[in-house]
Amino acid sequence: MKVILTEKLPIKLWLDDIEDGAMEQVKNLANLPFAYHHIAIMSDAHLGYGMPIGGVLATEGVVIPNAVGKDIGCGLCAVKTSLKEIDLEILKKIMGEIRKVIPVGFEHHKEKQDESLMPIATEKLNIVDEQYQSALKQIGTLGGGNHFVEIQKGSDGYIWIMIHSGSRNLGLKVADYYNKLAVKLNSQWFSSVPKEQELAFLPIETQEAKDYMREMNYCVEFALANRKLMMDRIKAIFYKEKECGFDEMINIAHNYATFENHFGKNVLIHRKGATLAREGTIGIIPGSMGTKSYIVKGKGNKDSFESCSHGAGRRMGRKQAKRELNLEEEQKKMGNIIGKPRGIQDLDEAPGAYKPIEEVMANQKDLVEILVELAPMGVIKG
Repeated sequence: MKVILTEKLPIKLWLDDIEDGAMEQVKNLANLPFAYHHIAIMSDAHLGYGMPIGGVLATEGVVIPNAVGKDIGCGLCAVKTSLKEIDLEILKKIMGEIRKVIPVGFEHHKEKQDESLMPIATEKLNIVDEQYQSALKQIGTLGGGNHFVEIQKGSDGYIWIMIHSGSRNLGLKVADYYNKLAVKLNSQWFSSVPKEQELAFLPIETQEAKDYMREMNYCVEFALANRKLMMDRIKAIFYKEKECGFDEMINIAHNYATFENHFGKNVLIHRKGATLAREGTIGIIPGSMGTKSYIVKGKGNKDSFESCSHGAGRRMGRKQAKRELNLEEEQKKMGNIIGKPRGIQDLDEAPGAYKPIEEVMANQKDLVEILVELAPMGVIKG
């Protein structure tokens, strides 16, 4: 951990290099009038909207939609199977069947899914209610960008299934609506937080903030339901081919805000591209599509607000990756893994676009303990 003391609040970082734009955003956070105690920046941090992805912010009395992010509740789930080996042809068949039942990218299901799969809302939710019928076709879909399904071989000797996905268009609609509302209200209040910092806030006692928190929490539940449905359908495909058993699903989210007690005070913790690493918490930290992922156990480090990284973190932007990375070299990096980048359009998610996961993990040894290393065998990208 490194500490910077040049701003209003201390900045604690778990990485040696951070891009200038992301560092500027970190300093903006450290000078917010309602930020609490210090700012924690994880080892995978990179530029985001308003707040870096890989950041943890504690606030007093306000919630900041952009400090949660646009894909509310995005996270990972993983399941260990009882299989120790899997034949290459069977693996290819399984991956082909997964593609048939899980829409990727901008695709949704053609038919609405069973309503019993959806989280139950006990109160009226403005944006969720508007988007509910559309969400019935989105549940059980992967999405695009860095979302993935991976079949992996664990250092424990077993085959694992891992999914990274979020709240789809539902979370985006909620995030955009409340951020725009916060921007409008902050302007009316002559807020001291500059608009260009993209950190518009809602005072927690206002109806707008209460509405956002309820809708945000619904999106977190929807994102989990989305991952669970995909996992159940993948498990059914595995069972049909191999009649294997499955351990209980591990789930961890990395875009949300929640009330917690830190350094003797109840505060609102915003985790944006950061996951809970409370002592004993079992979590998941994925690498890029060509590198290892990790099942970890939190160490409860107070300086990180009991958090850790959510992945490897981007080393370069999507357009930059397509311009600068070499397709053949990136394919070679992935060796025998099924699901390599097929063209230049796929290079934004190639291994070279991400920070080395080994370095990211080394920088947070005081935050998590590695339980299982997972090497990818097959990858389906959004």
